Amino acid sequence: MKKHLPNAVTCLNLFSGCLALCYIFAGELETAAYFVGLSAVFDFFDGLIARALHVSSPIGKDLDSLADAVSFGVVPGAFLFQLLQQAGAGLPTWLPYAGFIVTVFSALRLAKFNNDTRQSDSFIGLPTPACTLVVASLPLILANDTFQVTFLILNPWALLALTLVLSGLLVAELPLFALKFKSFGWQGNQVRFLFLLVSLGLLIVLGATAIPLIILLYVLLSMLTRAKAV
Repeated sequence: MKKHLPNAVTCLNLFSGCLALCYIFAGELETAAYFVGLSAVFDFFDGLIARALHVSSPIGKDLDSLADAVSFGVVPGAFLFQLLQQAGAGLPTWLPYAGFIVTVFSALRLAKFNNDTRQSDSFIGLPTPACTLVVASLPLILANDTFQVTFLILNPWALLALTLVLSGLLVAELPLFALKFKSFGWQGNQVRFLFLLVSLGLLIVLGATAIPLIILLYVLLSMLTRAKAV
């Protein structure tokens, strides 16, 4: 029975992603963003449970990638499609479809991850959940725009630039640390604890606006750690 538990949690990730898609195409982007957050939680815990129970299987690995392809591949593309439609009045009709470039590169990222032995304890390229959280945070920021950034988020060229940057980061040869704790001691986990503490502080102070900053911090900390190790 226990060997099926991680797969059950992975299926919840997929189900939450499907619900997010339903809400995106219904125009309820805020609600969809919360389901993305739920997918991310399930995605984190399926691996944690598998490691804790010492269970793994090829089916579990494939199922995880298939679920991620929806929740963290199709979903961010759909978000960007809708946001570009809102922002693209008077612009070429093809422009909103460019949001799905992220979907294509997310699929490439997941395929690379499955076949790259270097990514067992860390990542190379931006993980798809991190990319999706950036995109899903945009409607939450728009709903409570304390910092007056609506003009930037609903600028079609800024959205297109974000699409291209995220797509590039997904497949870049960029080493990034993983939030996989082999122990909960300080030694060996300094960067992870620092990242989590700063991220929590940013969320408390800035709310949803903190999410893109947290992902930027994640990339910068990874690069700094890598530079010190060389």
